[in-house]
Amino acid sequence: MVTDCLLKKGTTIMQKNQILKIYGTDYFQMIKEILEESGLAEMIEHRKTELGKSNQELQIGIKPNLVSPSEASWGGTTHPEVVEGIIVYFQEHEFTRIAMLEGSWVGDKTREAFETCGFDRLEEEYQVPFWDMQKDKGISVDCGGMELNVCERVKELDFLINVPVLKGHCQTKITCALKNMKGLIPNKEKRHFHKLGLHKPIAHLNVGIHQDFIVVDNICGDLDFEDGGNPVVMNRIWTATDPVLCDAFVCQMLYYRKEDVLYLVMAEELGVGSADLEHANLIQLRYGKEIKDEEIKEETKEATGGKDINRKASGEKDIHKTTCKGWEDVDIPRERKIVELQDAVEEVESCSACYGYLIPALDMLRQEGLLGKLDCKIAVGQGYRGKSGKLGVGNCTCKFEHCVKGCPPTEMEIYEYLKKYLEKF
Repeated sequence: MVTDCLLKKGTTIMQKNQILKIYGTDYFQMIKEILEESGLAEMIEHRKTELGKSNQELQIGIKPNLVSPSEASWGGTTHPEVVEGIIVYFQEHEFTRIAMLEGSWVGDKTREAFETCGFDRLEEEYQVPFWDMQKDKGISVDCGGMELNVCERVKELDFLINVPVLKGHCQTKITCALKNMKGLIPNKEKRHFHKLGLHKPIAHLNVGIHQDFIVVDNICGDLDFEDGGNPVVMNRIWTATDPVLCDAFVCQMLYYRKEDVLYLVMAEELGVGSADLEHANLIQLRYGKEIKDEEIKEETKEATGGKDINRKASGEKDIHKTTCKGWEDVDIPRERKIVELQDAVEEVESCSACYGYLIPALDMLRQEGLLGKLDCKIAVGQGYRGKSGKLGVGNCTCKFEHCVKGCPPTEMEIYEYLKKYLEKF
């Protein structure tokens, strides 16, 4: 079990078995404070000395999660305020050679996600370039005995900051530090990952790409689904240096055993990190003034465009409560709605976007009472290319009797097609 403790003043560089967390609604200030307490500048100074480079020569990369063009309040992408705080922290410490880098999932353009999520403002205001990994060529890299294609510019980095969102995933149950590295491979390799079953290549990828520091956006991630839509407000930011420990803690939060997330087990076996929560320390930092629950709710509404996106589980006896002193408790339901929707799908080597757009479409049909009319499993994935069947989603199922065409088709296209299909019964 992870234990809570308070960070002692004077601590310089955080240890591998530590996770620091801070909570509040002023994300920009929170990130600067937690980076200082984590000793990030000292870590980079050590790296600079090892490489014999100056502040202006050392190339730092910041890798957010911009899976699709959806605002952070939706629960699927990294908040720009978090990355802004990281950039300002670096510039205040006179590290000026910084780049943001990311590749969205297959089916969406990274630049569109970058702009929709508000990162173009950071590019312009702070003069920090953006490297679009969808436009980068891949190079073959030995990743712990597995050859994988990694975006070429990754090798230019001297220090990599991973900024994932803590959220659920429709295929791997969770996504956080380890899986976020998948944004640093070409689209062709992303499709290949799905053919390989996702878990094994994700684990091996983290041997080939070393993340030096992790900043977890735990502000309002969707705990069911990687593209967002059902965000759960927690208003927290974490830091860690071990991606395996980080993801093991996510599993604990969301009621999963580490064995439920195969890439986590594999990554630990490959020596990427340790999932030993028994000997981990969760260090809680206090931030800002004490704020009453009513004030929290109002600040949250303001931060999310007037929409109260706090979710409470009702009728559940077994609930995780993440207690933050002076802040609202957050109820984490044991059951994930994604499970019941998966029962309607027959998936073979499907890409994230195709599967990802199918799940919320099915949820809309379920809410309308139509999902129960389904007379067969819906096929999705590259494994159906050239094969016949009754009902499929995506161009890989184009030979099926009924097929939602697109690579991938959008959520609304899938919903409208399936609704017409089901209304015939």
